[in-house]
Amino acid sequence: MIELRVIPIRGVGLVSEGDDLVALFLDALVAQGETLSHHDLIVVTSKVVSKSEGQVVAFDGTEEHKVALIEQESTRVLRRRGPLRITQTRHGFVNANAGVDLSNTANGTAVLLPKDPDRSARRFRGEISRRCALDVAVVITDTFGRVWRNGVTDVALGSAGLRPILDLRGTCDANGRLLEATEVAIVDEIAGAANLVLGKAQGTPFALLRGLDESYFGEGSVAEHVLRSANDDLFR
Repeated sequence: MIELRVIPIRGVGLVSEGDDLVALFLDALVAQGETLSHHDLIVVTSKVVSKSEGQVVAFDGTEEHKVALIEQESTRVLRRRGPLRITQTRHGFVNANAGVDLSNTANGTAVLLPKDPDRSARRFRGEISRRCALDVAVVITDTFGRVWRNGVTDVALGSAGLRPILDLRGTCDANGRLLEATEVAIVDEIAGAANLVLGKAQGTPFALLRGLDESYFGEGSVAEHVLRSANDDLFR
């Protein structure tokens, strides 16, 4: 039986462009009395990834400038309602306002999504391997709304060291029936679970998840394995 533990890693200060996220994580981990182990999984919020990578831009506070930033970050706009835009970003994400974020950032600025979240996750994982000689997985998360459902939840924007999708097609259910379409978004389930301990206003950009089944670790990425192509999407 799988038993998971999700640990918020607190004590991380404000993050700015050029900051070493891995060092911030490891220092906070030690200060909290935790140690990193083989096949731990590290969750990192996209906000601090964006800030460390310089994805923070000037914002004059006007609706016109906000819309301009949203459209700058989008490859197309799917729906408009007042100031709200449902867009497809250059990454391939379909979300509200292209992920342009005005919360938890300095006045007069807006935070954009990381340029390549999968690459950011690979870099973070590689640095952990280099500094700690451990094989871990990394998931970079952000908050998205969902079609047909109220409320938001965290999803994965990037990952490394994890098989993002558990493909159960061709296996049988508890009654012996063949599963023909079941693919479980493991990486998004992890993101949602981590959000329960990270919160939205606590300044906690990292979480440590332990107890994940060994079979979930491996190669994969959000861009390659999670994003649905336009040809397979019934709603675009």
